[in-house]
Amino acid sequence: MSTPNTRAGMRSLGALSLLVGLLLAGCGGDDDAASPTTTQTQTVTETDTPSLPTETAKDLTIFLLRDGKVAPVSRTVVTGRGVGAAALRELLKGPTADDQGLETAIPSGTELQSLAIDGGVASVELSKPLPQDDALAQVVYTLTAFPTVKRVDVGADTPLGRGAFENETPAILVETPLPGETVQPGFAVTGTANTFEATFNYELRDDTGRVLTKDFVTATSGSGTRGTFAFKVGYAVSEPTDGKLVVFELSAEDGSRTNEQEIPLRLE
Repeated sequence: MSTPNTRAGMRSLGALSLLVGLLLAGCGGDDDAASPTTTQTQTVTETDTPSLPTETAKDLTIFLLRDGKVAPVSRTVVTGRGVGAAALRELLKGPTADDQGLETAIPSGTELQSLAIDGGVASVELSKPLPQDDALAQVVYTLTAFPTVKRVDVGADTPLGRGAFENETPAILVETPLPGETVQPGFAVTGTANTFEATFNYELRDDTGRVLTKDFVTATSGSGTRGTFAFKVGYAVSEPTDGKLVVFELSAEDGSRTNEQEIPLRLE
């Protein structure tokens, strides 16, 4: 039979064990509460952009500037999830030696802090503020190149779409094919235009400047309202050669060329 002193000692030992257990549990709870406060300098959440296998080469479109107007170029990156962030990081690097005549308005050294894409809106945080509309246009155009992104939140009162940057968009914007791309007869040309009566012209030239084919195009709207266009270009060459697609508008006053753009291509 246990004596009163023995029972008292057992109760004291049990109480001490309980106290130690509570203290250990409390320490574990503090660690769990602290872990979510750990922050990362770069966070990416892209629920609306494509999911790619890890280490997959992907061609992405970014928008630099030519004469203050957005101009698309291609970048090949190796990425998995987070293709929107990959495109932005390429944009923040600025032009390369191959981007002849192109520039950027985004301040040097700007880094991506966070990107969250949800419900068609991309929320972007950068390490430096974007000082002017052409820099904002570059970011908005680059992200809205993904079909699931319609608007971009860069800290303005409301998320912005491409329509907010008509002054930073060329009258004829060819989005495909991109400069330097290899094409074949019947290749598709797509983009947007805001020209008089929605019409403009194009020529396909070889490396000697000879016109291989030409025609005119009518966009879905014009004369102050930007519309879309899509057409195919047929041609024939005896062997692969460098060439260029030239788009332009003819002046209603004197027939001279205006709003001319050249896209260098490799013709097969």
